[in-house]
Amino acid sequence: MILQKVNQPQDLKTLSQEELLQLAQELRSEIIRVCAQNGGHLASSLGAVELIVALHRVFDSPRDRLLFDVGHQAYAHKILTGRKEVFHTIRQEGGISGFTKVSESEHDAITVGHASTSLANALGMAIARDTLGENYHIVGIIGDGALTGGMALAALNVIGERKPKLLIILNDNEMSISENVGALNRYFREYQTKKWVQDTQKWGKQVLEGISPRLFNLVDRAKEAAKLMLHQENPFYAWGIRYVGPVDGHDLPGLIHILEQIKELDGPTLLHIVTQKGKGYGVAEEDPIYWHGPPGFNPQKPEKVSKGYSWSAAFGDAVTELAYREPRLFVITPAMREGSGLVKYSQTHPERYLDTGICEDVAATVAAGMALRGLKPVLAIYSTFMQRAYDQIIHDIAIENLPVVFAVDRAGIVGGDGATHNGVFDIAYLRTVPNVQIAAPKDALELRAMLKKALELGGPIAIRYPRDNVEKAPEGAWPEIEWGRWEVLKEGSKAYILAFGKTLKYALEAAQDHPEIGVINARFLKPVDKGMLEALALEGYKLVTTEDHQKMGGFGSAVLEALNELGLKPDIRVLGLPDVFFDHGSIPRMHREAGIDAAAIRAALAEMGVSLQTVGEAIKP
Repeated sequence: MILQKVNQPQDLKTLSQEELLQLAQELRSEIIRVCAQNGGHLASSLGAVELIVALHRVFDSPRDRLLFDVGHQAYAHKILTGRKEVFHTIRQEGGISGFTKVSESEHDAITVGHASTSLANALGMAIARDTLGENYHIVGIIGDGALTGGMALAALNVIGERKPKLLIILNDNEMSISENVGALNRYFREYQTKKWVQDTQKWGKQVLEGISPRLFNLVDRAKEAAKLMLHQENPFYAWGIRYVGPVDGHDLPGLIHILEQIKELDGPTLLHIVTQKGKGYGVAEEDPIYWHGPPGFNPQKPEKVSKGYSWSAAFGDAVTELAYREPRLFVITPAMREGSGLVKYSQTHPERYLDTGICEDVAATVAAGMALRGLKPVLAIYSTFMQRAYDQIIHDIAIENLPVVFAVDRAGIVGGDGATHNGVFDIAYLRTVPNVQIAAPKDALELRAMLKKALELGGPIAIRYPRDNVEKAPEGAWPEIEWGRWEVLKEGSKAYILAFGKTLKYALEAAQDHPEIGVINARFLKPVDKGMLEALALEGYKLVTTEDHQKMGGFGSAVLEALNELGLKPDIRVLGLPDVFFDHGSIPRMHREAGIDAAAIRAALAEMGVSLQTVGEAIKP
């Protein structure tokens, strides 16, 4: 096997063209094998194999900086940069990250998990390099819809003005997780049908062989070959960025050749390559959406596996039904149709559905515009991605108390995607914003009740739910809910666990068969149910709060602040996540380490003097 000969990127420089082609196939086989075992970002990484081999053949990592955006296309890069022997641990506890990570390897130029960050990072690195008088290459590889992000487009604007020596590779596979959207994507599709572009692709390498690098200079556009590469119709012309392409991203010899030709050009150059997501694996080519990030599978007989009924699906079913009841409901997503459970909604109510691309800030402000003119927008967004729209939530929505509902998916620790994706900050940054209310349902039925009530109440309301499965609610069921009131699920004689969100299951487990311990579904964080809280404190109950969120600024903090306002000082313990970033791994293991699981709750109660004797133990002679 050729892969056995490759331990570091420099090993690729000794391989023949035939060996490089064989290496690409072996990389695909290894990526498929490990993703079948662990799950992971399969289709994106398969589509970038030839590109990564070509990059490491032409450039000298880690001296040259290769920035992958988003880092989930970089599995082949990980294998080729000294992590071959541990690649089987990817996304596993104690294993390597599923994204590029600076602290993991000197070959990883940036830590990444959110899209559209590579070009601004690359610009900053180029400025640092030039300021310090250093000499190395910087390559930003942007793909999977990341160029739809406003941050990437804004960075291009500055790059075109400053004109540092910088190579940008647009890995164009027409996809993010689902199909790309927007005018820029449409332009690329139309652009590739133009005759002169097809002619350029047809001769590609022959044209390049006859062109000296100086002809790529913008000042030499008059020459015919340069006109083909720098045609004024290309979408980067206005930015002042040299454009090359589009070229076949799976033609490994052609990629190596063109990279060698353009790597020394002055100023910014964008190489547009066209690839196929899932390349080389039939099922992933046919359905790159499912195989973008599948769970484990049989590589010899790959089949779709049911992941169970998720909270995302529960939300999607609820808003699909609600849209029939409420004609002003409008659902927005920033490129997360599948992840947010909105496939059925997008098909059933296409006229009231908008995908903004990977633009969370735009999605929030579009929702504000809708609300200002009479619609009732619901923004379906992951907690980790909502961080990118914080200013818009305050400035465009909350100040005027606009009726926007945030369906906050993936709230809490998320598992395999790690620190960049954990949704553990939203409570802290949302509850400080006036007019914003925050709730968390205990089940799918309560989610439906909250969504219906939120649309009736108006104002910005965040309803957060975890990455997990949930029992399906009956179709057509729309129970009423008393907004702002907590719910007693189990009576206790000495102590109560106040559980917000996912940790409610741990609270019920901790209290099971223990007569002294009660459980409250503290389903509203803002407003806090001060009436029930005051009653519990005045009656002398010991209290424990639990949450799958940072302890600092979270639910427990809100309870302590409310007690302080009431002038009450009960015996209370606050359980939440510590002030650290949690890496990838098993959610139950991380909850255990963080001290928010059932055992941790029982330990806190025991420390407070609450008996953990069960009913059965109490009646024994």
